[in-house]
Amino acid sequence: MPSSPSTLPALLRAAAQTHADRAAYVEAERTLSYRDLLHRVRETAAGYRSLGLVTGDRVVVWAPNSTDWAVAALAVSYAGGVLVPANSRYTGHEVADLVERSHARLVIAADGFLGRTQIADLRAAGGLSSVLRVIDIAELAQVAADPADIDDVANELGADDVADILFTSGTTGRPKGAMSAHRQTIGVADAWARLGGVEADDRYLVVNPFFHSFGYKIGIVVGLLTGCSLYPVAAFDVEESMQLIQDSRITVFPGAPTLYQSLLTAPSRPDFDLSSLRLAVTGAAVVPVVLIERMRAAAPEGLAIDNVVTAFGMTEAVVATMCRAGDSADTVATTCGRAIPGMEARIARPEGGAEGAPEDSQGELLLRGEFVMLGYLDDPEATSEAIDEDGWLHTGDVGTLDEQGNLTITDRLKDMYISGGFNVYPAEVEQALMRLEEVNDVAVVGIPDERMGEVGKAYVVRASESLSRDDVIAFARERLANFKVPREVEFVDALPRNLGGKVLKTALR
Repeated sequence: MPSSPSTLPALLRAAAQTHADRAAYVEAERTLSYRDLLHRVRETAAGYRSLGLVTGDRVVVWAPNSTDWAVAALAVSYAGGVLVPANSRYTGHEVADLVERSHARLVIAADGFLGRTQIADLRAAGGLSSVLRVIDIAELAQVAADPADIDDVANELGADDVADILFTSGTTGRPKGAMSAHRQTIGVADAWARLGGVEADDRYLVVNPFFHSFGYKIGIVVGLLTGCSLYPVAAFDVEESMQLIQDSRITVFPGAPTLYQSLLTAPSRPDFDLSSLRLAVTGAAVVPVVLIERMRAAAPEGLAIDNVVTAFGMTEAVVATMCRAGDSADTVATTCGRAIPGMEARIARPEGGAEGAPEDSQGELLLRGEFVMLGYLDDPEATSEAIDEDGWLHTGDVGTLDEQGNLTITDRLKDMYISGGFNVYPAEVEQALMRLEEVNDVAVVGIPDERMGEVGKAYVVRASESLSRDDVIAFARERLANFKVPREVEFVDALPRNLGGKVLKTALR
């Protein structure tokens, strides 16, 4: 099979040529072909340049899944820029921090999403000195300009140029921007698509957020590589999703385990024909064996999906391991599969060495290969801490590898937990809550939740008895995305700490 183009603009042009009239995006009554996608992207990219964007500039896209998101993002690359996606649930303060950190020149925002005032909130937060213009994504077409010379700009890009910066939080709570080159963004999507067997005739329901690598690289870029049709969903609703799967005969539906749990437990599920589904890829949390069995089981007990696989990835490497078609339900549910082509996985020795360990022994997961990030934006110290001199990415996750190379994640070196498929870093939540005057001390841990996998619980030492649970949660909601907001609050007289002053979170759990 021929190799893929090495830059995103070249990949888009190839897709438009090969799949010209095939539907690239289907959203409600609106369908955009691959040919028209290229046309819109070129005009939008020319518009960015007319606003003053130059090659290498960063552009923040802060919006939920939509056809316009794909156009806005692909136009960044076509204009020679670097894409910086922002979580659609973020507050204005959180996005302003990403803008300031990345020195973004343009911000594309979905003003009014979830009834909020994103653009006003962003401006009120300040820190936009680098920004030429903030654009409402609903008015993106008004930015379009004559694309006469835009191909020359796109053609100047190289495979090793930075394509995107996806921010992720560290245990200190400070966001870190993981940089990927064009060849990496394309290569990892290509590996995933090949292992999953995605084809041009597939209809791909994209619930995974475009601001996340699972939605952007394993969604938008997979579409360009395969010519499949993407059906973007701004916010998951189980009834609407089942209706869409039935009416559009959706075939590919990747997502977090919670999505499939919602389908399986929906009272109205027998009312819908979901038999078109053939490929499901899940991960990001522990997957019960019974869930995989039910997904594979015949309807009405299950979803009757022929190919159900699990995978492991992270912002710094996107996808590192993945199960294959034909793996047993137990292998799929209890492991994250084997290293994908171009990647290596290793378990460090207990003392922390990078020489590996005997089979089945537990230690920190190390990853190395083509798709490990270039590094963290403007943070060489954090980069050197994450990637050692031999090129191994230290993930902070503890796991094992079996004789076949299948990875099982068993614990975390960090305190990060996963809620509804999203990483949550307690330190960031704690930093926000400590700004509440009535809080003297706070520690946040993840606790099990049947629907979300894990949710946050805050242990709070309060300065005033008048402080209530609702006060703490309301304060958090003003400053943090919803998935980061603790669901439970417990007031304590003091936090358990060791002699060095570190909170003993194991005791809290």
